[in-house]
This record gives sequence, structure tokens and C-alpha cells, in this order.
Amino acid sequence: MNNIDLINKRRIFGIISHPDAGKTTLTEKLLLHGGAIREAGTVRARKNSKFAKSDWMEIEKQRGISVTSSVMQFEYNEKVISIMDTPGHNDFGEDTYRILTSVDSAVMVIDAAKGIETQTKKLFQVCSMRGIPIFTFINKLDREAMDPLESMQELEDVLGLPSVAVTWPIGCGKEFEGIYDRLKNTVYLFRKKEEIHLDDDGVLSCKLEGVINPANLQNLRYAMELLDGAGNEFDIELVQQGKLSPVFFGSALADFGVTEFLEHFLQMSPPPSTRKTTTGSVEPTDEEFTGFIFKIQANMDPNHRDRLAFLRICSGTFVRGMNVTLTRTGKQMKLSQSTHLMANERETVDTAYAGDVIGIYDSGNFQIGDTLTNGKEKIFFEPLPTFPPELFCRVSAMNSLKGKNFQKGVEQLAQEGAIQVYRNEYNEVILGAVGVLQFEVFDYRLTNEYNTDIRMENMDFSVARWVRTDNPDSLKKYQNSRCMLVFDHYDRPVLLFTNAYALKSFQERNEEVILIEALDVIDQLGD
Repeated sequence: MNNIDLINKRRIFGIISHPDAGKTTLTEKLLLHGGAIREAGTVRARKNSKFAKSDWMEIEKQRGISVTSSVMQFEYNEKVISIMDTPGHNDFGEDTYRILTSVDSAVMVIDAAKGIETQTKKLFQVCSMRGIPIFTFINKLDREAMDPLESMQELEDVLGLPSVAVTWPIGCGKEFEGIYDRLKNTVYLFRKKEEIHLDDDGVLSCKLEGVINPANLQNLRYAMELLDGAGNEFDIELVQQGKLSPVFFGSALADFGVTEFLEHFLQMSPPPSTRKTTTGSVEPTDEEFTGFIFKIQANMDPNHRDRLAFLRICSGTFVRGMNVTLTRTGKQMKLSQSTHLMANERETVDTAYAGDVIGIYDSGNFQIGDTLTNGKEKIFFEPLPTFPPELFCRVSAMNSLKGKNFQKGVEQLAQEGAIQVYRNEYNEVILGAVGVLQFEVFDYRLTNEYNTDIRMENMDFSVARWVRTDNPDSLKKYQNSRCMLVFDHYDRPVLLFTNAYALKSFQERNEEVILIEALDVIDQLGD
């Protein structure tokens, strides 16, 4: 099989949703169908210690929520699939946004009863800005749900996303009887586990008489008449351009409608696509090897306390032991330790292609957003987003004898991007977070992974702005009770303000100071 065929087999997608919509449960079922796991876990089943595969951190098992993204690769129907399970909670949004820079498509999971919720809307906007194709899975149809026509309308009204139903529910809740696959013209029965292949009459076929509840059958026929007459037509080009979302209905927990979704998704979703760089673009079929690091994770294996950098391969062929250049520093290095990823489990990989995600051992050389290549041209992929935190606290080790462990933990978690770390002129460590859960995870990991109890002191700041300047020391004169100068993990100056009013007053009095709101801050400030 040539490289083009190998690349076209790849599918890499992220799963996004509001918390509790069923994102992790759907991930589990996809892994189960792909043969990657023998038994699907659940984020709720703590009593029998059966946990979701993607929730591999101990704190995730205890809290029943995803706090870090996971990468899982498996094969199904001659396709090589990489799933990115992302944290649904807004407090970990920055991790999710970084993940979405590495995927070629996204699956949006929506609770059928609750509809589109806040975090789903935010994540959709990120996908939309990047032109990422979105596939919609409306979940929990075996519970009471919104009218499916209203669900479809909500996609257009709230998200502005044209959609086309590929499967359609027959009833919901206690009256849920199955789904109708419009493209395959087949009804799948929920409780009877049967398939009914229809003739040219479709849902008007007499095959459904006496099989489906009369009220449900009447609603199904009405909905199909409406969709066929006034709904959007299926157009694969619009789907792959991110301008039309195929919609699927089912129940991830009951594992119903998941297989139909997966098979359609693999046919409709795009293979690895062109990637933009600061000087042009990279095609997946280019011979030169290129890739970028979108995530760093420390202590995935508690026995070894190692660090892995997650590398999205954008072009060329990866061969274990190959020499590459880290374009940020110009340093040449040999990639001798490389793995395929299944959450926190690993398997050595010798060869990988564009569209694969691999883990490479990191001894401290890499940063999130780094580009690796074996080509002669110095290229940089588009910078990954950085967001200004809104919560701040001062943190220190409770036991001064644990100072070395404390500093190591702070350094590694900062490099992961798990939390933003700053230092003031007195070298005190200040944490910045989007949400309070980030502080809780930081505390938990320092205690359990670095054996260090810490003291946290909340600070009265809520706004951060990076500063463009050639003389950081000159910023000290602006410090007062409403403004503090700190330096981030890359030694770039940042001003912290108590609130938006303090920021506005500062800008009015100091128009010569250039403040930046941190999106793609590495690119804007220079590294």
C-alpha cells in the first residue's frame, strides 16, 4: 500500500460537548466497537471500579469528570481512527481548544433533552472559526427528549449551522422504538434488535405496519415528508467544508445508533488535510516530515515519572530513530522513543504517517506549539491559542524541605499548559486559571504526583494582559494595589489588574503601553 492510500485511511477527530451530554460514554462505545477495549466503562460506575478508558487520571475516577484530554487510536473497517476525548467543563477549555487545532473533524454530542448548552456553543465557535467539519450526535433518546425537529431547528437558530438528518429517532423515552437510517433506507429496532430493510416506499412501506406503535409511525412519516420536502439535501462537499452538519440520533449508554453513526462518519469525514504554516502550507502527501506538538503530559506512567509530547504528524513518514529539527531552537534531535497512544497505555511505534498522533519522550526540550521537521526549510505551524486567566492565587510549599519537588511540579505542569504559571519580582509563584477546578487539579497533582503539600492564597486580580516592550523593568513603575507586574513561563511580562475598570483606567492614563489579550500570544509577542 502506497503512502497516499495509508494517509487516506486516517481519521482524526475530537469529541466535544457540554458536561454530562455523554461525550465520554460515546467515546467508550466507539472504542468497544473498534475492538480497542473489551468492556465499556462509565464515569459513574465507581463502586465496581469500572471507569471510562479515557478518564485514566485518578482524580478523574474520583470526581467522575474528564479533566484532561486523551488520545486513543484504533482500527475499524480498514480505517485508522484517532479519537481525541476532551474535557467538557469550561474550566479546562484551553486544553480542549489546543486539541481542536490537531483534528480534521469534530463530533458534537448534544443531550436530546437539554439541547445546545453553553460550552457546546463555545466549542462549536472554535471549530467554525477553523473550518472544522462537524458531525452531530444527539444523545439519550431512550430518555424524554425535545422534539427532534426542534433539535434540528436549534442547530440552525443557535449555532447558525445548516444540518441534514442521516438517522432519525422513532419515539423517545419509554416510547423509544429505534432509528430510521435515511441513507440506507433501513429501520433499526431498539428493543427487538432487528433491522428492517425498506423498499422504494421508504417509511410508507407496509413492512412497518404492526411493528411500530401507530403514533410513532405517523410521526416518523410526517417528519420524513417534511425533511424530504423542506430539509437540506445531503452534500458531501459541504460536509467536508464544515458548512453542513450530518445529524445522528441514538443512545451512547445503551449503545444504540452508535454503529450506524461510526460507519457513516468514516465514509463522510475527511482524511488528513492541508495545514497552514507561517510561510505557506503543508500537504499531507509532501515527502518531508513535519508535525507539531499540541500537548505535553507528565507522569502518565506513575512508575517512571516520564513526560510525553503529543505530536500530530502533518506530512511525510515518521520512522523511529529519525533525526529532526526543532525549528524554535534549530536544535537537531533523534526521535528514538515513540509510542502509539491509548489513553495512558502505550505501545512502541516504528512507523507513522500524516494523520497519526504519536507520543514522543520529552526530557524537557519541547514546548506546546513546537514544530518538528526533517526538511531544510525553517517552518512554523500556526501558533496554538493562549487565553488570559481570570482567577489568580499565590502558591507555596507547606514544607520548605520539599522545595525541589515543588519547583519541579510547578515547572512541569506549566510546560503541560495545565495551568498558567507566573512569578513576581520576589520570585513568588502565582497561578492563573480560567476556572477554580484547575486549582483543585493542580493541588491534587502536586500532592499525589510530586509528594508536596501546598498552600494556596487567593489574589484580588481578575484580568491579565501581556505587554509588548523592550524594557520589562520599566513596567515596575506601574505597580500599585490595582496592578501587579509578573512574568509568565516564557519570561514575558504580564500586567495583572484587579478588574476591567482598573484595566480601562490604566489604558486611558498610559496609551503608550501596548497590551495584548493573549490570543496566539506567542506569535504576537515573539518567542
